[in-house]
Amino acid sequence: MAINKEKYLEIQERMGDKATLVAVSKFKPLEDIQVLYDMGHRDFGENFVQELVMKYEALPKDIRWHFIGHLQSNKVKYIAPFVHLIHGVDTEKLLLEINKQGAKINRVIDCLLQVHIAEEDTKFGFSEEELEMLLQKLAAEGTLTHVHIRGLMGMASFTEDQQKISNEFRHLKKVFDKTQSALDRAPSSFNINSTGMSADYELALAEGSTMTRIGSLLFGQRDAAK
Repeated sequence: MAINKEKYLEIQERMGDKATLVAVSKFKPLEDIQVLYDMGHRDFGENFVQELVMKYEALPKDIRWHFIGHLQSNKVKYIAPFVHLIHGVDTEKLLLEINKQGAKINRVIDCLLQVHIAEEDTKFGFSEEELEMLLQKLAAEGTLTHVHIRGLMGMASFTEDQQKISNEFRHLKKVFDKTQSALDRAPSSFNINSTGMSADYELALAEGSTMTRIGSLLFGQRDAAK
């Protein structure tokens, strides 16, 4: 399927300057990414380290690459030199490894902390209490010299119950606002509340999302067998 240019323009108009669209390009060929790039898009998201590295090497260097998958600590070193934003950091161990790899190359790496907002056990993330404790600990220790926590992200339950999804997004926004207020730094340095995908991005925008991850609406359905 070719890129749905009309849908892309529609989504961008819907978002305006309220949110950033991350085009999820996993399993998609370089040519499809290039089409969106030629339309002026720069934020792309990948789930797998090897595929991300390959695409980074093959495509224009002003692309802002987002890692949106479940990142293993031993893979951080491969994307540390160029990744724009690591979504879904869900353990202190991973956060410290990102900091370690950033220090090796003298680069501060932007990250989002994942908060568990769904009822499904298959979703990852910190609880609200764990998040508060982690941030207090990190502030006291001052060890994250090469990590910049830019905000939070969360994934809603896989359900057709739109009210349930909206409630989960609304909960994350409350956690985001509380966390932003508690941090002793400029709000502009902690300003990403990332929720919403192809099926629910409009609900996410209505509940204060500032970054959405959209793939199938732009690229079509993926072949999971690849």
